[in-house]
Amino acid sequence: MEASYCQSRFRSIRWTTREVIVGGVGVGGSNPIRIQSMTNTSTTDVEASVRQVLALAEAGCDIVRLTAQNVRAAEALEAIHKQVRAAKCSVPLVADIHFLPQAAMEAAKHVEKVRINPGNYADKKKFEIREYTDDQYNAELERIHERVTPLILRCKELGRALRIGTNHGSLSDRIMNRYGDTPLGMVESALEFIRIAESHSFHNIILSMKASNPKVMIEAYRLTVQKMKEAGMNYPLHLGVTEAGDGEDGRIKSAIGIGSLLSDGLGDTIRVSLTEDPAYEVPIAQDLARRAEKLWSTTPCEGADSIDPFSYTRRETVELSLSEDCKVGSEQFPRVIIKPQIPLSRYKEIINSVLSTHKQLKENRIEGLHVVVHTLEDFQCLQELENILSPSIPSLFVEMDETMWSTTLGASDWHPKCKLILINKVVDHTSTALEVTLEWAQKHGHIVAVDTTPSVLKDCAAILKKYSETELILTHSERVPGLHPVGSYRLLAETSKEIGLKAPLWIRNAPAFALTNDDYFTAHLLDASILSGSLFCDGLGDLISIEAEPDITRATTLAYNILQGSRMRMSKTEFVACPSCGRTLFNLETTTQRIREKTGHLKGVTIAVMGCIVNGPGEMADADFGYVGGAPGKVNLYVRKDCVEYGIPEERAVDALIELIKKHERWVDPETSKTLSPSTT
Repeated sequence: MEASYCQSRFRSIRWTTREVIVGGVGVGGSNPIRIQSMTNTSTTDVEASVRQVLALAEAGCDIVRLTAQNVRAAEALEAIHKQVRAAKCSVPLVADIHFLPQAAMEAAKHVEKVRINPGNYADKKKFEIREYTDDQYNAELERIHERVTPLILRCKELGRALRIGTNHGSLSDRIMNRYGDTPLGMVESALEFIRIAESHSFHNIILSMKASNPKVMIEAYRLTVQKMKEAGMNYPLHLGVTEAGDGEDGRIKSAIGIGSLLSDGLGDTIRVSLTEDPAYEVPIAQDLARRAEKLWSTTPCEGADSIDPFSYTRRETVELSLSEDCKVGSEQFPRVIIKPQIPLSRYKEIINSVLSTHKQLKENRIEGLHVVVHTLEDFQCLQELENILSPSIPSLFVEMDETMWSTTLGASDWHPKCKLILINKVVDHTSTALEVTLEWAQKHGHIVAVDTTPSVLKDCAAILKKYSETELILTHSERVPGLHPVGSYRLLAETSKEIGLKAPLWIRNAPAFALTNDDYFTAHLLDASILSGSLFCDGLGDLISIEAEPDITRATTLAYNILQGSRMRMSKTEFVACPSCGRTLFNLETTTQRIREKTGHLKGVTIAVMGCIVNGPGEMADADFGYVGGAPGKVNLYVRKDCVEYGIPEERAVDALIELIKKHERWVDPETSKTLSPSTT
């Protein structure tokens, strides 16, 4: 299938968009990726807003956004803009508008760019079910045309830019009834507004397609580009995962969604939306942009893969058993493999690390241990390791060179208690090592992990077919030169399909796939999230290992968090939490932390924490329970999209949320939560 939304799914060839000028900053075209963030102050507090704008500009923001929730807040933008310029700061300002065209009209007088949400600028969201005839639908479009045109004309007159920012959580009832709660609905919602703008010869437009689910977000942006190409459009893209949350989870979701699209050459400006101080968003966005720009290529790339990029389908594989209760394949959730950065000669340290991790993380188990055998002493230590850990670890992934293999396993009568996965690095199909390993594994009932490049895999097709009864895993520890890491694995998966191989795919976040030389945890997190998360959202991947992070516990936690962020495996409570802004009716950071402390053990439960109703009701549809600011000091509680309790005083709202969860029989006491069985989504 042709990758109609990008020039290549293997190389990072940037899609050339039209340049849009925001103040003095060019977005799109040949400009670098622009970094954005948003203030969380009340816009009517001019002094506080100015301080935060200046701080964000100092931190590296190219563009700063402020909320304007009403006309009074929009009027305050005039003073903010004057004071920012008086401070010799030229960063362009953006007004964020929901619901009120009057506020947008006022804001356009004072700032360089206005962001509107097509889901609520001219429409309402009441979750009403209604069938529209074509005439009725066209009449609605005429109404929207009349409502949006004044803002378009004002932006054109004043030289302002306009962001048409679609949110998955706030699609209008009209769009929902015609297109459903889908990426196509998100795209059509924006295209309606673009057509109105173009009817007035206005093209100073930037688009965004945000969702809290990275899979939905990725598909929506891909479809946006395809639809724009079909219509002869090339507007710049603002990338972001909305309501990503805080901490490690927020960074992972953002890296998955933004990183996947940047790898495909899409994206001109980005914001990492965290439920934290806005200043913390900037370095993460800069790191993502730096990684993307490093990958940009102008070299044409032939070929395409067979994945439908607009509809998620998991790659079909055979099923393998690592143990009776630990299976691998497309009908299972991906398994977590860990590679200790400790020599096998110190196997007691490995054992202590594994057992300590299991004790600390409870049910987030290490499901496979990857070790490297260099010497005969290592092999003896391997046997000791397996003898002690076999009740805890379903399988051992054993890596050794051809000589060591023949003098150890090949010459031994050792019968391990657990399943062995023999990692065979194949660099040349003429080598006999692969065939010897396949024969031994078939005879003794073990598995072979073929670690190779796409081209060598194709050359090995005849050998693999000869030993078709041998259980195989396919993996890749060296990136194909010229391809981005995600593309390297995509090509490997596509090659396996060409030769008729349905072996499970093991995603190894090895040092060779790192996009920078940075060696610290956040760098490992971003690289692993971009690679593994992007592949999981493509439907590729059955095992995951984090090999650059030396701490076993942190590597295990990161693997599980990436699986959760890409919606592949739920191992804890899922939080959908919006970043703070001037509309927020309570302290989002501290409230989210309090809710997480009391409910973070509820695996398989999704809780949304929303500062106001802008996206609240819409995102409730993707959450089991919602905690939404309804008025100053008051909280509304939701079950899915339905508000079930109104106006709860903030001081007792968290306890009320817990009672609501209990009422719906989704509560488990923290001390017994470890008995839950793993779940998937």
